[in-house]
Amino acid sequence: WACFDEFNRIDIEVLSVIAQQMLNIQNAIIQEKEIFEFEGSMIRLDPTTSTFITMNPGYAGRTELPDNLKALFRPMAMMVPDYALIAEIRLFSFGFDFPKPCAQKLVSTFRLSSEQLSSQDHYDFGMRAVNTVINTAGLLKSRDPEQNEDLTMLRAIRDSNLPKFLRDDILLFRAIIKDIFPGVQEPNAEYPELEAQIKAAAENDFKLQFVPEFLVKCIQLYEMTVVRHGMMLVGPTGGGKSRILRVLQAAMSRVENDPNFDKVRVLMMNPKSITMNQLYGSFDLQTGEWTDGIAAVLIRHMSSPDTEETGVTLDNLKWMVFDGPVDAIWIE
Repeated sequence: WACFDEFNRIDIEVLSVIAQQMLNIQNAIIQEKEIFEFEGSMIRLDPTTSTFITMNPGYAGRTELPDNLKALFRPMAMMVPDYALIAEIRLFSFGFDFPKPCAQKLVSTFRLSSEQLSSQDHYDFGMRAVNTVINTAGLLKSRDPEQNEDLTMLRAIRDSNLPKFLRDDILLFRAIIKDIFPGVQEPNAEYPELEAQIKAAAENDFKLQFVPEFLVKCIQLYEMTVVRHGMMLVGPTGGGKSRILRVLQAAMSRVENDPNFDKVRVLMMNPKSITMNQLYGSFDLQTGEWTDGIAAVLIRHMSSPDTEETGVTLDNLKWMVFDGPVDAIWIE
């Protein structure tokens, strides 16, 4: 069996060729041939062979399947999974004693949020978001196994979602949390050493006027880097995205006597200033040679740094920043 995932990402010209090849194979199966001609070669045919495709119709950066290809496949609609059951099983695996109520509260929070909060491109209350909260809850549980599980769940939901909400939506989100977790006091994580360094870096190095909202965003970005491998800073021009990143970099690099912090190295590039082949790498059809893209080279520098030449060590924290507008093509 062959399963082609995200099938409609392929260009329409290529899809037409694939349709012809599929038809060739299916005709050979119908005629019960043992050997058939495929692309100029005689090959053996396994009569049990079958092809499956998965696709997201009507999605950015996707193509519509040509009719000659649609005719070869039987469509099958998928139902929405039971988030509460999935969450319950995952929470069990992280050692939660009462995963069922926690899972139900998580799903209720997301359902109410999707109904009541404003509609924004960067809001997501689907399975991926549920998964992120569960992973965060597991991390918090392993750090503090004795903590009240409602409190652990509350922290996970809040820490994973609060940074992405707009100001008006934060009030609504806090109200939803208060209703779903009645009587549970919201905990506040404190980082006194980091906060002091953020204030010093903002005022002394970057000559910025230090306001509480700036500190909140820096701390949220730090907390995101702890639980996620990738994140996106979204906002208008002049909104403070680059400054928050740079101030946090400076502050984290200066925190001493704490194993959670180290010098932060930032590798920055503009993905829209170069072609896709220059970004990710390309294969030369004439010579058969592969050429690495800038992203691949930077990742190699990060994973095995040349300490003598650059001063970067393996223990340093490394951030790879794609500084530019996001579109569906390069980001995927």
